[in-house]
Amino acid sequence: MTEPGPSTAESQDSPAIAGRGAAAPAAPRRTGLLVTLVLGGLTALAPLSMDMYLPALPQVTAALHSPAATIQLTLTTCLAGMALGQMIVGPMSDKWGRRRPLLAGMVIYVLATALCAVATDVAFLIAFRLLQGLSGAAGIVIARAVVRDLYDGDAMARFFSTLMLISGVAPVVAPLIGGQILQITDWRGVFVVLTAVGAALTLLVWRTLPETLAPERRHPGGLGQTLRTMRDLLADRGFAGYLLAGAFAFAALFAYISASPFVIQEIYGASPQTFSLLFGLNSVGLVLAGQINGKVLVGRVSMEKVLGCGLVLIALAASGLLLMSAGVLGTVGLAPMAAGLFVLMAGMGLVLPNANTLALLRTPHAAGSASALLGTSTFLLGSVASPLVGVAGEHTAVPMALVQLVCAVLALVGFLGMCRPWQRRKESTPTEGERT
Repeated sequence: MTEPGPSTAESQDSPAIAGRGAAAPAAPRRTGLLVTLVLGGLTALAPLSMDMYLPALPQVTAALHSPAATIQLTLTTCLAGMALGQMIVGPMSDKWGRRRPLLAGMVIYVLATALCAVATDVAFLIAFRLLQGLSGAAGIVIARAVVRDLYDGDAMARFFSTLMLISGVAPVVAPLIGGQILQITDWRGVFVVLTAVGAALTLLVWRTLPETLAPERRHPGGLGQTLRTMRDLLADRGFAGYLLAGAFAFAALFAYISASPFVIQEIYGASPQTFSLLFGLNSVGLVLAGQINGKVLVGRVSMEKVLGCGLVLIALAASGLLLMSAGVLGTVGLAPMAAGLFVLMAGMGLVLPNANTLALLRTPHAAGSASALLGTSTFLLGSVASPLVGVAGEHTAVPMALVQLVCAVLALVGFLGMCRPWQRRKESTPTEGERT
């Protein structure tokens, strides 16, 4: 009989799902600084591709003689491509190894980005942005899978926290870099720089990143096997719970990113410089909490407890933001709102690395497919949460806080209801019935 894996949560150091005939993961190997930077660069490629382009949107609208709503599709299609691309590339990396799909994706990314730089029609730009997102997804999904190949248990959580230090800075600096590029050239220069970044990463991947998935651990099956693998992953209650916790937390983060420019500048009257400063400080909160998680908490406190505390912190911050936005606490200024957003972002630094780690610990046999499901779920829920923050217009922060609170509650429900962390030690091994 096959072993689809127990429905209860496992010890953080022992994966729950062994898979059909899958070998145990190789002993964790230490990566050098350059490989760490390459993996961080791959995970940062998505926010760089999205956010460096934001300051150029008015120029693109004028240059291509298209309405702003049409130009916004260049963002939507890139985001959709990144979500769909992960579902394609992740299973491919389980079948053919990590290097070949990654290198192929990066080469296509470079070509697609270069084509964006020379697009003369909005329809072509939308198509090339879709291709850019589809191919750029290879870096996101395979970077997580490589970490799963190389690390296990606490070491994996620490490494994800290190990646957060690198990738967490990207959304902050990307618009600043884009704005500086526009000082010396036009919007096409943004894509030229992204092309150069993609080419440099491709070269570094080819020169420094070894194959991390041994041939005996690969899946030879086709589409049917891929779908069965994903079905089995989603059927595992623990994996699904960690996926929901991470994805809904990330949706709350997307809600903040989408609404904060209007909340801070339009409602509270802050200048663009003040907004940039607060945005940067909140990102520092996320990175700092991630480093505390990796350097202090991991190995001393169970990842389930840290994940649960992070989710509670996000829910409390969102509750405070909602009370302030709705006027329940009276008239409040920018400082209390900024403090609430800082706490919410700090909670993300505790949730995201641990949710990814605990999910991937259960999937040593299908890290690529698992990484694809994790990445796609976050992008899809984020794309749903982003437009909801503006349903009541640009002059109230209630929709942002309400979306964040709902997402935080759903993340907690998914984690507690499906992972049942209080049973982790008690039910750390499958019963005979579960094995069969």
